[in-house]
Amino acid sequence: MRSAARAIHVLSAFHEADGPLSLSDIATKAEIDRSAAQRLVHTLMTLGHIRRSPDDRGYLPGLRLLDHTHDTLRLDPVVQVATPVILEMRKSIAERIDFSLYDETRVIYALRMQSKRETFYATLVGHSVPTYCTAGGRATLCALPPEEAREIINRFALHSYTSYTNVDPDSIMNSLEQARRDGFAQVQNEFVLGEVAIGVPVVNRQGRPLGAIHIAGSLSEWSAEDFARRAAPIAQEAARAISGSF
Repeated sequence: MRSAARAIHVLSAFHEADGPLSLSDIATKAEIDRSAAQRLVHTLMTLGHIRRSPDDRGYLPGLRLLDHTHDTLRLDPVVQVATPVILEMRKSIAERIDFSLYDETRVIYALRMQSKRETFYATLVGHSVPTYCTAGGRATLCALPPEEAREIINRFALHSYTSYTNVDPDSIMNSLEQARRDGFAQVQNEFVLGEVAIGVPVVNRQGRPLGAIHIAGSLSEWSAEDFARRAAPIAQEAARAISGSF
């Protein structure tokens, strides 16, 4: 069990890394000594879960990990139901459409449909964002009882991603209450400058959040009010269609 946990810690060392990691980097991030890191990296390389970088200056996650990503998405019942719904949404709006899975302090993108303007990270499945300052994240939090949402917010060392990021817990709770009244969460400029996004929770029969539908647009093309009027009904209809299966 301890060896398995250490192997997971080694693989987790790559989370949010900016490039290849050295053996010392892996040991530090995994909180193990260098000799243990060397043994585990060798084993994981043999299994295809770690590889050398093309310039041979460090280590990268192995391609075999993509098999696990594929299996996770292929077998997840919520993703199975959401996929045709997300594809159908493209007929109604040309902005970026995402479906994410709820994981308490974060939501993880599982399905993504690009718009005409995207950054590299905005196209990647598996990318995660915090729940406190994103439309999809707040959508999932507003589906929780207020005291539970507050407990999750209190876990964060609230970080400003832009000069507009709301990092006041009471103010965030107020935004969740507004989202409950509106039936959707809206965020502008808080996570990405120049972006407006709405999020609607996907819930099970008990009302617990499973994930969220997000639609994002550019503030150079939309006012926040016009975007909400256009995008929110589309996201709400899609969320109802998915939630009805659980």
